[in-house]
Amino acid sequence: MAAVLDTVRAFFAPTTTYTIDTETPADVVARENLLDRVMGPKRRKKSSEKIRRGRLPAEGLALVARDETGHVIGTVRLWNVEAGISQQGNPIEALLLGPLAVDCTQEGRGIGGALMRAAIAEAAKRGHGAILLVGDAAYYERFGFVAEKTRHLVMPDPFARDRFLALELKPGWLDGAAGMIVASGRKLA
Repeated sequence: MAAVLDTVRAFFAPTTTYTIDTETPADVVARENLLDRVMGPKRRKKSSEKIRRGRLPAEGLALVARDETGHVIGTVRLWNVEAGISQQGNPIEALLLGPLAVDCTQEGRGIGGALMRAAIAEAAKRGHGAILLVGDAAYYERFGFVAEKTRHLVMPDPFARDRFLALELKPGWLDGAAGMIVASGRKLA
């Protein structure tokens, strides 16, 4: 009986710890392999991917989770975008989050939540006004994301309106925002 309990404890006990870190160039292959495993080959056809194509993530906003051996087990990136225009006709700078992914063998350990909290905190620290994403509302609402702020914004097709969410880091940042989300920021060399 003791051996069975030890096996059950070992099964449910976390076997590794993880850290959240800034992505490095050495992480690129591991990140891409992780995204392929978690999201599959169709990930490159999503509307968010169309916006990210040919761009670099926002400065300091590409994060990874590493296991105790340094392997990448999670990733999140944020990208500079223009979130339509204001009522005065000026482009509204924002961030587009994605993709967020965690290795399937590490699910349920809070890694995705830790990556989200770290990304939101770093974006706020760097003075950004809002973060947009396309994702599961039930998951992202716990971080403060809502659909209401994106009601007059559109993504390139295809995208699911009910999954298009925003979090204002500065209150009122997206008030009156309307139009198409377009890439801005640094281009790939």
